[in-house]
Amino acid sequence: MPKTIGNPLSWTMGALGSAAGYATVVAAPAREHASPVTRRLTMADLTAALRKGWEDLAAMRSDVMFACMLYPLMGAVLLGLATQGSLTHLMFPVLSGFALVGPVAGLGLYELSRRREAGMEVSWAAMFDVLRSPRFPRIVMLALFNAVIFIVWLLLADMIHAATLGPERVQSLGALLAEAVSTPAGWAMILVGTGVGFLLALAVLAVSVVSFPLLLDRDVSLPVAVATSVRVARENPMVIAAWGLIVAGLLAVGILPALIGLVVVLPVLGHATWHLYRAAVA
Repeated sequence: MPKTIGNPLSWTMGALGSAAGYATVVAAPAREHASPVTRRLTMADLTAALRKGWEDLAAMRSDVMFACMLYPLMGAVLLGLATQGSLTHLMFPVLSGFALVGPVAGLGLYELSRRREAGMEVSWAAMFDVLRSPRFPRIVMLALFNAVIFIVWLLLADMIHAATLGPERVQSLGALLAEAVSTPAGWAMILVGTGVGFLLALAVLAVSVVSFPLLLDRDVSLPVAVATSVRVARENPMVIAAWGLIVAGLLAVGILPALIGLVVVLPVLGHATWHLYRAAVA
C-alpha cells in the first residue's frame, strides 16, 4: 500500500500507538550513569540562545506556529473554567502557571531544534517523535512533577485569597481587581502570592531548565537529568535567574493580547531552551 502524508489526527494516533510500545522502558537502566559535564554560562549565551530560537522559528514557522495554536486554545479553556462561578480569583494564578508548565509544553519544540541542528528532515509531525523516545516514560514522570507543582500553586493561591480577602469569592474580574489594588488585604494577597509563586517557579526552573532537553537528547536516568539541571542552576545562578525573568517577561507579553502572542512566544522560548541546554551541557 502506498504511503501518504496523512493528517494531524492520524499522525497523533500513530505516534501514541508507537509510544505504548516503550512503556517497559521505565524500569530499564539508563546507559549513561555518570552526570554530564556542565559549562559556565554567560549573559551572551542567553542572547545567543534567543537568537538561535528565533532562527529556528523563522526556518520552521509554518509547522511550528500551526502546532502551537494549541497552547492559546488550552489557555482559553483554562481561563474559561477559572471565570466560572466562584473561581474568578484563580484567573491570574492560571495565567502565571504557564511558566510552570512551559518546560513540558516545549518538548516538541526541543525535538524540532534537535533535528534541525543535526541536519535531519523537519516537519510539524516530527514533534510527535518525542512520544517514540525510549526515555518518554522518564519524561512523563518529570512532567508529572510540573503538573503537581501547578496544582499546588492553584491550591495555595486559593488559600492565600481566603486568608487575605476572606472566604467569600468575588463574582467578577473587576471586583477582584478593585479589591486587589485598593485595599491593604489586596496588597497583602499580591505580596504573599507573588512570593509563593516565585519560590515555586524557582523550583521548577532549577529542576527543568535542562532536564527535559537532556532526557530527549541522551540516555540518562531521571535522577541524573534532574541533578544535572539543578547543578547548572547552582553553578550559574545569575544567568539562570536572568533566564527565568526573560521567560516570565516574554510569557507576559504573549498572554496580554488575548493569549494570541503565545503562538510566537512559546516557540521562541522552546527553541531557545534547547540551545541554552546545548550551551550548558558539554
